[in-house]
Amino acid sequence: MVFGSVPSVPAARHDRTRGIADDIDFEIKGLEMQFVEIELDPGESAVAEAGSMMFKDPDIEMTSVFGDGSGQSGGLFDMLVGAGKRLVTGESLFTTVFTHHGDGKARVGFAAPYPGHVLAIKLDEVGGRLVCQKDAFLCAAKGVSLSIFFQRRILTGLFGGEGFIMQALEGDGWVFVHVGGTTMERTLAPGEELHVDTGCVAAFTGDIDFDLVRAGSIKSMIFGGEGVFFARLTGPGKVWIQSLPFSRLAGRMLAAAPQGGGRDRGEGSVLGTLGDIIGGDRG
Repeated sequence: MVFGSVPSVPAARHDRTRGIADDIDFEIKGLEMQFVEIELDPGESAVAEAGSMMFKDPDIEMTSVFGDGSGQSGGLFDMLVGAGKRLVTGESLFTTVFTHHGDGKARVGFAAPYPGHVLAIKLDEVGGRLVCQKDAFLCAAKGVSLSIFFQRRILTGLFGGEGFIMQALEGDGWVFVHVGGTTMERTLAPGEELHVDTGCVAAFTGDIDFDLVRAGSIKSMIFGGEGVFFARLTGPGKVWIQSLPFSRLAGRMLAAAPQGGGRDRGEGSVLGTLGDIIGGDRG
């Protein structure tokens, strides 16, 4: 499934005094390298990963906060707990809150650092909880809580790879998750299973059961090139799968980078070296 431009989606007005996430309008733009543009009314806020902002209107104030920004009214302890959860997942201790302090409407845009698509998910429409890869979260309406999702099974924890520590997004507001490459969405019936490469599991709803299953025989596990285990996702619930995990992209780039005193592997061995000489890349 390829996502194109998504029209602005209005959300019903909620009472912020009850701790419910801010209402925001948004538009997802682009095809293969998408970004999300959020429209804020006066007093509304969005929380985002540090460094994900693309642009903003002048009336939107940017503030760095400890943790996920959802517990700022709860005192120092809540802020420290939120920051500690993010530290465990390998994220920055800080998130950035964007608040509209002017009149009328103002816009702010967020983008991820690698090609992919942006998923817009309303948490109260998926049971109030979404689990995603630790580097997939892009931004959300303020009031959404970000926490860690540990795999409870020992086998999954030891061999889960990218799937060991994930992020849990909880609340009732809009969240925006970046998925590498092309996105596939599957709805699993009760008891239905799907086997997925651990890095390709972008997100799933809170009612999905996540476990690991061995990738075939010992020979297949060693020489198959697909890893030792697959992620086993069991319904009911929704699963979002990404075709280009960031870890896979980074691994290929690292493997192709110059090594051993600046020498690279070359695309065609001898011809690659000859091509570098002709092209002036080698002295």
